[in-house]
Amino acid sequence: MGQELFAEDFRTTPYWQDAAPEVSLPGAELPPEIDVLVVGGGYTGLNAALQTAREGIGTLVLDAELPGWGCSMRNGGQLSTSLKPSFSGLARRYGRELATQLCLEGQASLDYMHALSREDGFDLGLREVGRFHGAHKPHLYDTLAKDCAAGHPVWTTDAFMVPKADMASELGTAAYHGGVVFPRHCSIDVSRYHPSLLRMVLAAGAMVRGRCRVLSIERLTKGFKVQTSNGAVTAGRVILATNGYSGSLSPWHQRRIIPIGSYVIATEEIPTDLVDRLFPTDRVLSDTRKLVYYYRLSPDRKRVLFGGRVSLSETDPRNSALKLHRDMTALFPELAAIRVSHAWMGFVGYTFDTLAHCGEDRGLFFAGGYCGSGVGMASYLGMHIGRKAAGTDQAPSAFERIPFPTRPLYQGNPWFLAPSVFVYRLRDRLGI
Repeated sequence: MGQELFAEDFRTTPYWQDAAPEVSLPGAELPPEIDVLVVGGGYTGLNAALQTAREGIGTLVLDAELPGWGCSMRNGGQLSTSLKPSFSGLARRYGRELATQLCLEGQASLDYMHALSREDGFDLGLREVGRFHGAHKPHLYDTLAKDCAAGHPVWTTDAFMVPKADMASELGTAAYHGGVVFPRHCSIDVSRYHPSLLRMVLAAGAMVRGRCRVLSIERLTKGFKVQTSNGAVTAGRVILATNGYSGSLSPWHQRRIIPIGSYVIATEEIPTDLVDRLFPTDRVLSDTRKLVYYYRLSPDRKRVLFGGRVSLSETDPRNSALKLHRDMTALFPELAAIRVSHAWMGFVGYTFDTLAHCGEDRGLFFAGGYCGSGVGMASYLGMHIGRKAAGTDQAPSAFERIPFPTRPLYQGNPWFLAPSVFVYRLRDRLGI
């Protein structure tokens, strides 16, 4: 299947942009001085700016594109507790006390999103729909069942198993050998969250400028000189909130954050009876593959949004759409004739320890490395570093207390990505 895969109105822009309300930004010149300058207008940067602006601190947010252009409008809208390593793995690395604190903050990231959804003026479209996590090999179902029975030493998950015989209650596919449901995981409407957050930041008094690229950050005796494509600004404090789009702006961070493309398609509208049969719930969905699929229905239950890593190296969204559609129809053969209306990609920020990180270095604050689970964690750690920059919260996050590793020879170009993807793909086929 080639060109006929694509709908007549096919676009290589995120599906969420179609419904996202436009938020107008003032076009005034940059101020020569500012108390806090935030680099990046996504979830991290805007949540940070919300904290400083609400404290009456002069705040300027700059983005190389329009705010939200990166993964804040290119994600799947899935919320979890945002930690990839297991508790036992964390305890082996850092000890039980710090492992517990990391898990508590993972839960806090989800709680923070619930708190935002209840705040006047915020419109996240947050729903506690739960996550179904499918076992793509029979023995992996047994592993999931063992973990589910053991429970979690920190979180109360309320997780329950769904055997293969009962799969029709969760998904209309024979591709999984059962799975586990985490009922407290959530979805948001991406088209509503970022615009709502941006409006709240502007209402709090922050200045936000799009298409203003930060070119360099120079440390002064007191504060920083920030050179941009529209001129220079002197800032007392700087918050680096660029994650997978950091580039060479900060070489230290560039050596620690790995930009990895994640690819997503949206289908054209699907008949209601077919949607109800294949997706009887509104859960967010994933599976046990190392190269994980993440997918869900659109908020109006008319389309499937299906994402994952499908190529050894970065590729064009049109090419990735062919592979994503193939993999989607391997799970749901009934969707073979359904065309693709949107295909897009975004760079997630990965780390060598698969954990997010945040911190401060003499007035330069940062948070990033969310490893593909950034909707909640980026928001939460953005809030945290915003409070740190405002001086309202001096308690260190657990994510500040862990080392931020790099690797020899890594300078920001993930040359090892293609062989890693190849190995993971082989492991997925073997179920190891």
